[in-house]
Amino acid sequence: MTVLMKRSAVLAGLFLCSLMSISCATYQNKVAESRQHLELGQYQAAIDYLEPLANKEGGDQLVYLLDYSVALQMSGRIKDSSLALQKADRLADFQDYTSITKEATSLLLSQEMVQYKGDSFEKIYINAYAALNYLELNQLDEALVETRRMNEKYNKINHEDRKDFEKNVFGKYLSAMIWEANQNWDDAYIAYEETYKLDPTIPYLPADLIRSAKRARRMDSYKKWKKEFPQVVEKKEWYDKNYGELILIYEQGWGPRKAQIGGQGIYAGGYNPPILQPVYNSVLQMKATITGVGEFESQRIYDVERAAIETLQHDYAWLSAKRLGAFATKEIVADQIRQQNEALGNVAWLAMQLSERADLRQWSTLPQTVQLIRVPLQVGQYNVNLQGLVGGGGLSGDGKAYPEVKIQPQRATFLRWRTLR
Repeated sequence: MTVLMKRSAVLAGLFLCSLMSISCATYQNKVAESRQHLELGQYQAAIDYLEPLANKEGGDQLVYLLDYSVALQMSGRIKDSSLALQKADRLADFQDYTSITKEATSLLLSQEMVQYKGDSFEKIYINAYAALNYLELNQLDEALVETRRMNEKYNKINHEDRKDFEKNVFGKYLSAMIWEANQNWDDAYIAYEETYKLDPTIPYLPADLIRSAKRARRMDSYKKWKKEFPQVVEKKEWYDKNYGELILIYEQGWGPRKAQIGGQGIYAGGYNPPILQPVYNSVLQMKATITGVGEFESQRIYDVERAAIETLQHDYAWLSAKRLGAFATKEIVADQIRQQNEALGNVAWLAMQLSERADLRQWSTLPQTVQLIRVPLQVGQYNVNLQGLVGGGGLSGDGKAYPEVKIQPQRATFLRWRTLR
């Protein structure tokens, strides 16, 4: 067999791979069943469905591991969820290093056949989610490890001069709360200040900056923030050794889902871009009733939906350029095949272009928003009842009870809740 014939055989194999990808179900179709199980509270069924996909090595393993970790967490298997996230974190790091050969080969394949790497805000959320798991297990030291890992990723992203919405403000704010819970006052202040630079609209931040600056003995900063936020009244409970804090973290609803514009086929020079479609969620907020203290409503600190949509929009230009390059590459490959067999070359060209459907992979079990309730409480035990709220403030019927929540002096107690409708 001549070298030219061998090359043609390889090229034909590539186009056949593309042809096979046309008939494959999209990622969104594959995980729809597991999401339905989660919504119905059938957590073990979701785990059974996702587990073999998450354990299968290949280009899609990372994205399945992410959804699998959420199913494990919601079933109460927090340690297993953390192990899945550790594996996902290592895999995301490894996949950041793509060889030139793989990058070149990817131009011939459907986008969904290329290794999934995850978006920047998703990569930080891996560690944020792992930190939440450890807080749920009351393992503060392990949560601090994830905090340091988030800081490493922030430094890398800042070096790359990425946009603020890619930096996942929730991860930064969570790290500040964890530093404060561990009485690392200076680290807490630095993280709160960095959070403020990313998103100054977070409602708790004015009090956080004043309190953490004073605790860190940064008196110039303390005076600056006091002047900046005259509406904030300092509470003696912030500094009283007979008080701790209850922090309720609420993950609300479903985040947006990727969909394909139009039908499968040739679009805009061979590029068929994905879009993100918001998911309707009836439960919009959380109300906490703390026996003997009062009622409190959650406040949004991170809009996952907005971050995901803005990240994708920011990537459109880069994605379009890459896929237009792929279109040209496929033209060359098809022409080389035509030189050996014109009919085969024409079929190869058509198959490779029809394979250019949108890449719909994403961490599909992320919430729509992350919300918080922060309440200073006197040391002791409390009964805490959580309820979902719909539009207009009515009760949704969703709820969770936490009996005998223990508040320790000068420490934060973290509780976590998720709704999926």
